[in-house]
Amino acid sequence: MKFNKIYIEITNICGLKCTFCPTKIDKPNTMDLIFFENILMQVKKFTKVITFHIFGDPLTISNLKNYLDLTSKHDLKVEITTTGFFLKNFDLNLFLHPAIRQINFSLNSYNKNEMKISLKEFIQPIFQLCELKLKMKIHSFINLRLWNKDEKNSENEFNIQVLKLISNQFDVLLEEVPLEKQIRLENQILLNFDNYFEWPNMNSTHESNGYCQGLSSHIGILSSGIVVPCCLDAYGVINLGNIKEESLEDILQKQKTKNIIEGFKNNIANEELCKKCTYKDRFQA
Repeated sequence: MKFNKIYIEITNICGLKCTFCPTKIDKPNTMDLIFFENILMQVKKFTKVITFHIFGDPLTISNLKNYLDLTSKHDLKVEITTTGFFLKNFDLNLFLHPAIRQINFSLNSYNKNEMKISLKEFIQPIFQLCELKLKMKIHSFINLRLWNKDEKNSENEFNIQVLKLISNQFDVLLEEVPLEKQIRLENQILLNFDNYFEWPNMNSTHESNGYCQGLSSHIGILSSGIVVPCCLDAYGVINLGNIKEESLEDILQKQKTKNIIEGFKNNIANEELCKKCTYKDRFQA
């Protein structure tokens, strides 16, 4: 069994309260380096790429370099997803680390928090990192995400403000939100658009079957050690086992795991949370 990537939530601490994310009620938790390396030794059998994200923002960890160094030690590449709010706390050279394959910045987090800084101040460190990456000719991707499109174009005014700043920074003409989902701004620097998505919720009245990429393209490991089939199971509702107590290999061989995989192959959502998830609709033919 191989995965495109494995999501490792090195911390469940975000530091912001974006209205499009669930409210995390778990006890704040950050993986210690010993436990993190133990996970790396297990996951490298199943993937070449990990992420530092399910719910928390990895940039809330002051010793992030130690996690990146261990990732390099085990010949893995990492993708980082962050709001970018805490980027100012770091020497930007850290994000040229050879372990980093891609950094995703959720720009719409600015508009969904009560920020005490301007949009320009928020986005400036991100632009500075882009400049540094280009100057040093680093082979990694930076994605600037505006995943906030909806039928009402409710974020159109905010998006236009962001596009003006991006236009000035990269000397491109972006007068309005384009229809395409991805725009190349510079070498390996991309602007991504997508729709809002709803995190699956056990209180949802939605119920459907269908195919999902959970347990085929990826799995997740929460900061607690709980293994989940999907990167959207932030609360560990579908608990396949805890990697602190069982090996990842054994967890993936469990009957519960196999049942979920087989169900999705037949467009059946066996787990209640999967039935309530609307994100899987994106994978339907």
